[in-house]
Amino acid sequence: MDRRGFVTTGIAAGLAGVSGGGSALVAALDRTPGWMPGKTLADDTIRLSSNENPLGLSPKAKEALIEAIVDANRYPGGYRQPLIEELARYIGVNTNNITLGFGSTEILQVATQTFQGPNTPLIIAQPTFEDISDYQDTMPFEVEAIPLMADLQHDIGRMREASMRRPSVVYFCNPNNPTGTITNAADIDSWIEDAPETTTFLMDEAYLEYVTDDTFWPALKWIEDKPNVVVIRTFSKIFAMAGLRLGYGVSHPTTARRLNEHTVQNSPNVLAAAAGIASMKDEGLVERSIAMNEESKAITLQTLDELGLESIPTNANFLMHRINGDLGEYRDRMAAEGLLVGRNFPPMLDYNRLSFGLPNEMDRWASTIKDFRRKGWI
Repeated sequence: MDRRGFVTTGIAAGLAGVSGGGSALVAALDRTPGWMPGKTLADDTIRLSSNENPLGLSPKAKEALIEAIVDANRYPGGYRQPLIEELARYIGVNTNNITLGFGSTEILQVATQTFQGPNTPLIIAQPTFEDISDYQDTMPFEVEAIPLMADLQHDIGRMREASMRRPSVVYFCNPNNPTGTITNAADIDSWIEDAPETTTFLMDEAYLEYVTDDTFWPALKWIEDKPNVVVIRTFSKIFAMAGLRLGYGVSHPTTARRLNEHTVQNSPNVLAAAAGIASMKDEGLVERSIAMNEESKAITLQTLDELGLESIPTNANFLMHRINGDLGEYRDRMAAEGLLVGRNFPPMLDYNRLSFGLPNEMDRWASTIKDFRRKGWI
């Protein structure tokens, strides 16, 4: 019996907590939008709040999960090196440039453990992805948050000035979360080229596949010559693996060795590794995800335009749009209609960050917000 045959027998069904023939695992993996990858498991609520890919896992990744489940009782060493090799091939680097983690958030935590200290400030934009600054709760260090400029790019001039006082860690989220905006890569490159090695750059490119702005390009070109540059990416977005937790850092071999000293050595787990390898081999997955994202974005922009609500041009799978009234009240009203639509991102409290779901989910959001307008709520 082959691996898939094993999983689809009653033995595998028993492992999944089901008695009799068939497999709960296979049934779950075979669901198409109807479990609605964009919906919560418990009810019909649509989740447009976490920048997830609503298409769900690629068919090849689902097959890989079924094949790999029989190795769930084994440590993942046999999957780790094949994943590193496939990832190196996919992004065009060497295997010794790669650090694996449980999503990009672990890579950010590892980088914090490696480079931060009481006398090494973290320089970030305001607002930006907040997880990295939250690590100061357990690893005390100073956070210097510098407001975005009027065009919502990182204020490189002020960030650069702040870094000159002492060794520093500089975090760029590009495209930026929550604004979806681009900071010109040429301006970042100019700083990296001139910066001392005591300035460490963490380049978070979680949304790079969605970018359409030609002023952005990846920072990978620096990793062979600049040990102070770490590029951070994730399988959570374009590859729809947020629940499986797989991310990675790419850096100079000496830097990668330092980072790897802080990682969990048995990461990632068997299923995440198998799905990651299969996802990279699914040549149509990225294109399908981008096409769906563009369709949902078009529905969103048309709706906002009809309502006269300003939105920020986005290079990601979400956007920020202005609301009239109280943000918390708006979110609560959306939640009451079965739509989760983001959280606070100070100081932009008159904007809501909206993740793009499937087109039919965005139609439901559009209908709901138009109803809010008729009721005078927005």
